[in-house]
Amino acid sequence: MNVLVATDGSKYGRWALNWVGKLPLVGPAKVTALHVQDVGALRAPFLSQPVMAGTERYIQEEIQRMEAHSAKTLEEATQQLASLKLKGAARKEQGPVAPTILKLAPKRDGLLVVGSQGLDALDRFMLGSVSTNLIHHASCPVLVVKGEVPPLRRILLATDGSDSSAKALKFVLAKFRPDRSTGKGGGAPIHVCLFHVLPLVMYPGLKEASKTLLEQSVQKLIKAGFTAEPLCYLGNPAEEIMKAASRQKADLIVMGAKGLGAIARFLIGSVSTRVVQHANCAVLVVR
Repeated sequence: MNVLVATDGSKYGRWALNWVGKLPLVGPAKVTALHVQDVGALRAPFLSQPVMAGTERYIQEEIQRMEAHSAKTLEEATQQLASLKLKGAARKEQGPVAPTILKLAPKRDGLLVVGSQGLDALDRFMLGSVSTNLIHHASCPVLVVKGEVPPLRRILLATDGSDSSAKALKFVLAKFRPDRSTGKGGGAPIHVCLFHVLPLVMYPGLKEASKTLLEQSVQKLIKAGFTAEPLCYLGNPAEEIMKAASRQKADLIVMGAKGLGAIARFLIGSVSTRVVQHANCAVLVVR
């Protein structure tokens, strides 16, 4: 599987690479550690010209600083790839951060990994939330990491019967080994909690249909070698997903990028966006 990891020299970029090294992927990953250098960000956000009289020296000094930082980031990423025994390379590209990452992101069968934050608050203010941009526009699954990679013991898989949540389940079944070992087999099975949130307005037969959906998904996971259990709550989807992840001590939340329909998304907002922004653990968004 082709994996693109966005790295900016921050701890979040290092965490992202570590996650790839520790994920229980079925097959070997071909990894690209991408560092994007955005010289255009040096322009003041409200000025029409990138350089004004008196700022040339400042701009050149900042470019030199960025070049030195890029060289250090690439060197560290190359060393980290080697220490994790990951096949791949580090590369640098010029341009706006999110669009450049999206342009080079793998196709639907790959994986994009990014930290939830960048180097500092000013970067995030000027560039917007890169991770949120990626989960909205990438064609491949996006893993947003919040901290150092833990042993992956428990996954909360959110499902609502939509195509996106079906693809999230398919991703877990096809791409993850059911055990936590570093080799083939021998480790304790990963536990998956199938989680469904019922709407506050109940329709006839909805509860029964939800129960059937959960039971079928649980059986698929158990057959594949995972341990699994169904869990169903009533309430706001994003809030209940995050509460359940905390209660279950989930190491990873897996969910679809979109829900059942545009009306539901309009009413409750973007569930995946809210979970990515506010969950305490890593979130994998599959579309």
